[in-house]
Amino acid sequence: MSQTVPPILSVLPIRALVDEKFKVLVENLPPGSPVTIRSLHHSEDRDYWEAYGHFISDHRGTVSVSEDLSFGGTYAGREPMGLLWSMRPVPGSRKGLRLRKMNVCTPMLINISVYSGHEGFREQAPLASVLTERWYKAPGVQRIEIRQKGVRGTLFIPPGPGPFPGLLDMWGGGGGLLEYRSALLASRGYAALALEYFAPGELQSAELEFNYFEKAFNIVKDHPQVMPDRVGIFGLSLGSIVAMYLAAESTLIKPRCCVCVSCSNSYMRGKSLSGVQNEIAKNSDKLRVDENNHQIWRDMGLAVIRDPSNKVDVGEINCPILLVNGNDDQNWPTLEVAEDIAQRMRAAGKEHLLTRLAYPNTGHLIEPPFSPHFRATNFIVNSTREKVILLWGGQTKPHSDAQEDSWKKILSFLQQHLYCSPRPKAQL
Repeated sequence: MSQTVPPILSVLPIRALVDEKFKVLVENLPPGSPVTIRSLHHSEDRDYWEAYGHFISDHRGTVSVSEDLSFGGTYAGREPMGLLWSMRPVPGSRKGLRLRKMNVCTPMLINISVYSGHEGFREQAPLASVLTERWYKAPGVQRIEIRQKGVRGTLFIPPGPGPFPGLLDMWGGGGGLLEYRSALLASRGYAALALEYFAPGELQSAELEFNYFEKAFNIVKDHPQVMPDRVGIFGLSLGSIVAMYLAAESTLIKPRCCVCVSCSNSYMRGKSLSGVQNEIAKNSDKLRVDENNHQIWRDMGLAVIRDPSNKVDVGEINCPILLVNGNDDQNWPTLEVAEDIAQRMRAAGKEHLLTRLAYPNTGHLIEPPFSPHFRATNFIVNSTREKVILLWGGQTKPHSDAQEDSWKKILSFLQQHLYCSPRPKAQL
């Protein structure tokens, strides 16, 4: 592409929260020019992730990613945020990777570049590039490490005087301390405690007794910048088991509402999460693998939930519950679980408390919006410490649509049940 005036590439806003959209515009191209627009991210694990679309400039020599069709690449069609949600490891990367932000005090730096043509762009110098910042933590959000009463986690407090509604935020069976969803929730007006409740591969922990989670909930409730009667629970996968159990069984705490993503409903035998692991291990003969040797756990979960004694008595729940599930979840039978929960709450006269979202061609790992889709990733099995690749399910485009839609509805649900008035909006 030869021209005297170089192309102009702009990304607006250049700095934003990860759940906000941006606009990518290329100007000063020759009309009818084929170009490739690419995003590139160097992760904290030192892996490179990319997405790209193939475009043709209009009669004005302009390409707008938000308005124009991508004719191929990692996504196709008119997709304003395709340069983020279709990200994947660059060719030749390690297998089973998952992109997660570990240090929320720094942004995800994503380089947006435009190249001439549709082929061989990786070997070219870009015509223009812009570095954009994507943040989980808005300015003014406080990050407080929690090490009290045996509880480990990080509390995020929104900017401003407060007090704020609170959330106990729990991830799933991978373990470790993951802060990015809590930081984003605090950026949206909620004091959120990212709870660490076991290290990766160490689910058999003495600290996983029921009262550990009650203590964590009370740490949020008792914080001076939290409204004590407006504290909810947010759990994904294994974390949703805890959320259900606390809402149904605890006599010491009363969550105002619960969000359960990719929900499970297994009884914590002996008031410990190790009981859940033991029930899964009993049904290990139901484990399947696909043609890529990726493990499918769904049938193990079906065997667990067929035993009524393995289920939380959800008829005892007295707060609003939002269930968010994918119809192509290959890790756990979340649709069957959701239907069973609905039947049991209906029988108890509690169905009015239940809201269900189910998304077609969507897998287990339903993340905040514009996060890449991970169909299968590395996982350390708690019982054996073996490293495997788990199949989570989902197809990239519908899974990404589900992440965007569910996040809006989750925030709406939280505002309805935790806020008296419209929540403040953080600005970068």
